[in-house]
Amino acid sequence: MFPIRSSTRLRGFDYGQSAAYFITLCVDGRPAILGQLHHGEVLLSPAGEIVREEWTNTPLVRPGIHLDEWVIMPDHFQALVFIDEDRHRPPGGVGAHRSAPGPSIRFQRPARTIGSFIAQFKSRTTTRINIIRGTPSARVWQRGCHDRIIRNEVELDNVRSYIRKNPKQG
Repeated sequence: MFPIRSSTRLRGFDYGQSAAYFITLCVDGRPAILGQLHHGEVLLSPAGEIVREEWTNTPLVRPGIHLDEWVIMPDHFQALVFIDEDRHRPPGGVGAHRSAPGPSIRFQRPARTIGSFIAQFKSRTTTRINIIRGTPSARVWQRGCHDRIIRNEVELDNVRSYIRKNPKQG
């Protein structure tokens, strides 16, 4: 059965509002399928190239999402994104994304939030990666993601620096 998970989300915060978010997605089981570290740089695998392509297309397919610093590591992906709520959400409210079944509960992921955006990104990359690996329906990403709201310029600069240095840190 599914383990009970506690949310790391900030209670009462609207994750679709204009803000900067630092996100981390980990490969399921953490194998290095996205590339290899080589002298402080990441050499992307075909799966890593898919992640790069889908990520750089984000502003074209998801209006209101602006990309900042990001890095694809061999076993995870980190990025800093900005949501421009006025462009990202349709007039008249947020709507609903979908309901997802759980052991005995159902939840709804609101549309046009960081969660729905990441779910779509993970779905698109998983489908394409599974095609090239010949592994239909296999999990690529760990369940969920880590996201953090950036609250000020100092934190923003620190996250940018962390992302830039990540490949050199190994």
